[in-house]
Amino acid sequence: MEGMLPLQNYCIAMQPICDGDLKHVGDELLYRESATATFANVADDEAMIATARVYHIAFYEVGIEQLVGRRRMFVNAPRDMLLKPELLPPNPAQLVVEVLESVAGDSEVLASLRRIRSLGFEVALDDFVLTRETEPLLEAASIIKIDMTQPVDEQAIARYQMQGLRLMAEKVEDMATFERLRAGGFELFQGYFYARPETRKAIPNSRSNNHAALLRLVSALYRCNADLKEIERIVAQDASLTFLLLKYANSALFHYRGKIETIFQVLLALGLTQVRNMAVTMLIANNGPASKLLLSRALTRADMCERLAKPSSLSAESAFLAGLLSMMGPLLGTSLPALMEELALSSELIDAILERKGPLGSLLRDVESFERAQVEGWPHKRIEMFNRTWMSSQVWTTKILSMVDEV
Repeated sequence: MEGMLPLQNYCIAMQPICDGDLKHVGDELLYRESATATFANVADDEAMIATARVYHIAFYEVGIEQLVGRRRMFVNAPRDMLLKPELLPPNPAQLVVEVLESVAGDSEVLASLRRIRSLGFEVALDDFVLTRETEPLLEAASIIKIDMTQPVDEQAIARYQMQGLRLMAEKVEDMATFERLRAGGFELFQGYFYARPETRKAIPNSRSNNHAALLRLVSALYRCNADLKEIERIVAQDASLTFLLLKYANSALFHYRGKIETIFQVLLALGLTQVRNMAVTMLIANNGPASKLLLSRALTRADMCERLAKPSSLSAESAFLAGLLSMMGPLLGTSLPALMEELALSSELIDAILERKGPLGSLLRDVESFERAQVEGWPHKRIEMFNRTWMSSQVWTTKILSMVDEV
């Protein structure tokens, strides 16, 4: 990401948006100065400058399809930016413009929102509360986002539905709430309810792969010595993994002269570490829609760890694995210590993953702090480096997941 505009004071991230079937259908682009800061409490000109920088990076330098594939992206727009629709990214078919809760429905804003809708953008009202000041905004909106941690106005919700507006629930924290809202007509959801074990019980895995068999395969890969013929035999037991590895090895992500057509060629081209990592990715992806929603974050964390480890004396391969396995507990809905034992990892890697000990654990802790925007005291250049790394890792993750979806 050389030449990327600076974004030194804000941490970039994305939060998944799913539908009623737990399908990952969108992402909200987030950028925060701290874990608690929002753009509702900073000056409009400062918010617009930060927003413009994020937009330029995401949509002009990187590209929306590189970041999220075919999913929709929700983007916050401060009042001053709403009044200048020409500053919005040129992706109306894939973008949803969010009107922040601090924006009132005055005539100037309404005129601009009509212009935004005419350009083809959808408009969502973020953390919307129906009042006399905000009511005029309904005429320009297509999506209403409602914070589930606040008292819910049932009469207002009934009105939104009568007007044909789509309902999106924010901060959904448990499966019971998700099911109640889905039954009540909500179509889109944000929150971490899908990371809870009860979600997997309520929504069974519809994929055909055998979870236990793939876990045994991954375990064997970690325990196996450098006998490529034995590893080839293990990989061949899983058709989906074989297909994914062949597709990955022949993709633009991996530069190899000639066509790769056999598992043995894959092993020679990619190496054992890449094969192990892709096997773990398949294991997670096949664990049902709840795990799939978390997988994007897990892969991005893993790739960030790998990229940040490369300039240091740390093993980039171990860093990737530590990042990925650090989320295996919620991803698989099982005990992380038990998984560590089954995979027969080194004590250094186990200590890093379970207790954040050692240089590898310190790197993992830093990446997690960045994810939570807990970067108080970090030098601006360090925040900038992490932002650049996150963007590159997100692009890589989107490419990998697009391949997994085709398997």
